[in-house]
Amino acid sequence: MSGTPYAEVIGDPIAQSKSPLIHKFWLEALGIAGDYRRAHIKPQDLAAYLTERRDDPHWRGCNVTIPHKVAVMDLVDDPGNIRCTIGAMNTIVRQPDGSVIGTNTDAAGFYAPLAELDLDGAPVAVVGAGGAARAVLFALARANVGHVTILNRSPLKAMGLLATFGLKGDVVQLDAALPPVALLVNSSSLGMTGQPPLDLDLSPLPEDAIVYDLVYAPLQTGLLKAAAARGLDTIDGLDMLIGQAALAFELFFGAPPPEGRDDELRALLIA
Repeated sequence: MSGTPYAEVIGDPIAQSKSPLIHKFWLEALGIAGDYRRAHIKPQDLAAYLTERRDDPHWRGCNVTIPHKVAVMDLVDDPGNIRCTIGAMNTIVRQPDGSVIGTNTDAAGFYAPLAELDLDGAPVAVVGAGGAARAVLFALARANVGHVTILNRSPLKAMGLLATFGLKGDVVQLDAALPPVALLVNSSSLGMTGQPPLDLDLSPLPEDAIVYDLVYAPLQTGLLKAAAARGLDTIDGLDMLIGQAALAFELFFGAPPPEGRDDELRALLIA
């Protein structure tokens, strides 16, 4: 066991994660003695991983990425009732008494770059129906958006999400034509390095539409390049990544990230 407090990010795959760069940047900037690592955890090893880590007093917790955000809920305590609200966890925190709790910082991280926009009644399209989509839909429901179209390989699974979050909308296949929405969000892994591309015809989108891709490896995804070519406003995956990481960092290390360093951090992440 290391004598240094540490947190980590877990997933399968995990090599693409930029979370260690973010948390180490903040630790160094604040002069906090700590570490943040990657751990490649396959689905069949998730329970054993948590059992091992909860016995390590130096482990502060972990961020959770694809494909564990739903499965991990069965393995940790849920004091905030995340299971019945968002339905996915992306942050696991070890408590001083050795108990391990789960929460979700994705929803707030996703919404941060949209907070100044008026989405009341606006039509929205979301690609994907996994753990990240749950956080997205949770946030959009609270923004009181209008009709929501979910594009997903499994329409039945996605229909359940609309009902879960009290949203009005419909579900279509991935190859269906986009409706003329004000906001398009890719919450799937399509377009990520090593994954199939996300090929969407953006021509139905109005000129003032916003395209938001949660994928950040590569940072300029095919979707964002196509949106930029049409002159549409875009939001890349680093905004959500940094936003959710800031909330998790304070839970892990007991201090908020340093202020006024976001531009420096973003430059590091895209180098």
